[in-house]
Amino acid sequence: MIKNFLIISCTGKNNSIGLKSNNKFFKKKLQNNINSNNQLVNNIIRFTNKYKVKLSNKYSLIVNMGPGSYSSVRISLSVAKGIRIVYGSKLYGYKSDQLAQFKLENIEILIKNKQLKNKMVNPIYQKMG
Repeated sequence: MIKNFLIISCTGKNNSIGLKSNNKFFKKKLQNNINSNNQLVNNIIRFTNKYKVKLSNKYSLIVNMGPGSYSSVRISLSVAKGIRIVYGSKLYGYKSDQLAQFKLENIEILIKNKQLKNKMVNPIYQKMG
């Protein structure tokens, strides 16, 4: 069962990160611009520092696989995979349409109903134009 987690939802629309630690949930809405992709790691570091959380293998990573912007989805998956490598965290993915609102209750429903994928996290991109 996933107890503590970092969730990354960066698809180019309503980009957000969330953190559940010790039964408390914190979330941060991120700017939706090209520069925000480059700042994802810094945003996560500032966010975890603000709430005095040190990521470890006790924290699972949940990442939005899309559909969404190629750059945004790719960068968020890369950051999540990097965190997984460094801390040995478990990595799970979900699709945008599985999470109507970025709220703890909805995220916990995904977890409880075992809707998260943990085998191969494959991104889903949307066509622009």
